[in-house]
Amino acid sequence: MKKLLLGAAFLALMSSSALAAKIGVSMALFDDNFLTVLRNGMIEQAKGMEGVELQVEDAQNDVAKQLDQIKNFVASGVDAIVVNPVDTSATQAMSDAAAAANVPLVYVNREPVNVDTLPDNQAFVASNEVESGTLETQEVCRLFKEAGKTEANVYVIMGELSNQAAVQRTKDIDDVIATPECSFIKIIDKQTSNWKREEAQNLMTNWLSTGAPFDGVIANNDESAIGAIQAMKAANIDMKSVVVGGVDATQDALAAMQAGDLDVTVFQDAAGQGAGALDAALKLSKGEAVEQKVYIPFQLVTPANIDKFLQKN
Repeated sequence: MKKLLLGAAFLALMSSSALAAKIGVSMALFDDNFLTVLRNGMIEQAKGMEGVELQVEDAQNDVAKQLDQIKNFVASGVDAIVVNPVDTSATQAMSDAAAAANVPLVYVNREPVNVDTLPDNQAFVASNEVESGTLETQEVCRLFKEAGKTEANVYVIMGELSNQAAVQRTKDIDDVIATPECSFIKIIDKQTSNWKREEAQNLMTNWLSTGAPFDGVIANNDESAIGAIQAMKAANIDMKSVVVGGVDATQDALAAMQAGDLDVTVFQDAAGQGAGALDAALKLSKGEAVEQKVYIPFQLVTPANIDKFLQKN
């Protein structure tokens, strides 16, 4: 009987050990509203899973620091790694470091440059950026038409130029404006704010100082749209006279929409991406196959349907 009990205890121990998993998470930066929601989505999901431990690190927008974090995760014996890359063009070295130790790796939110050549135990979880800027710009175009405009001048605020999402969202804007339906829109200028509200505010202030007439601002993210709004309000511009669009549907953006300042945003499911990345990492750590590209759909947000999104990001 004693031997049987010891055997049962050993099996229970082995079973709990088999279920345990330590996941290393490297975020591009903690000081970002959207990425904070994404990070918290992973943390909350892990809390509800027995035996799942997350080690979450802040790369502070430093590529070299992020690569070191990945190497440290490997050395510490994590079961899998989740990376929100600082620079999407610098991900090959990160993939190589994980692959050399046969540690599964999942990129989240920002598409790695090597996404089409990832090893079998690596994956990418995000939303398809072809949808984001397209939905945003199509709605801006519709609003201009609804206002009776046959010509419209806009400023475009881009995200970090080293980031695939910024490049694709800007391409989306150009592609929509190139269609016959929206060819009446003209881009006056486009500059980067590096995703940051303060930089966007300064950029918009500089544009306003030129005195050039404009009808709208199309931003790659909500933080940049909000920065532009702050600059326009400081200059006493009637927000009803311009159309402003962003992407992410953050809580601050939804508040700006409720205030009548932001006209368009696009919901990017931050918590859903975080949870999806963690799920993929856990499956890969157990040797299970996952789709190498997992896309969580974008959704257009306007004053007409904002109530559906108030509790999401």
